[in-house]
Amino acid sequence: MKTEKHKADFVLCIENKDCDDLETGKVYQVVSDQNAVQEGYLRIIDESEEDYLYPASCFVPLSLPREAHRLSRSKNHSLRRMGSERSEPHR
Repeated sequence: MKTEKHKADFVLCIENKDCDDLETGKVYQVVSDQNAVQEGYLRIIDESEEDYLYPASCFVPLSLPREAHRLSRSKNHSLRRMGSERSEPHR
């Protein structure tokens, strides 16, 4: 049986040191990437709506209700946009 060390669909940014594209206090969606997790990173969908690797230490996992997961996957709603109007891509 395969177990995951870090199983969270959403995380809260608690630090953005050296990661100017992250906003502390913002909720981000995580893309599953076990290789990244093994190296101490999370694959996060950022403001550009693309996924990038960021240090796992910048985040804490969140437990959200099923409804929040469903809404985040719909075209009309997105937790990814919560809290910011920035549209600059990660560089």
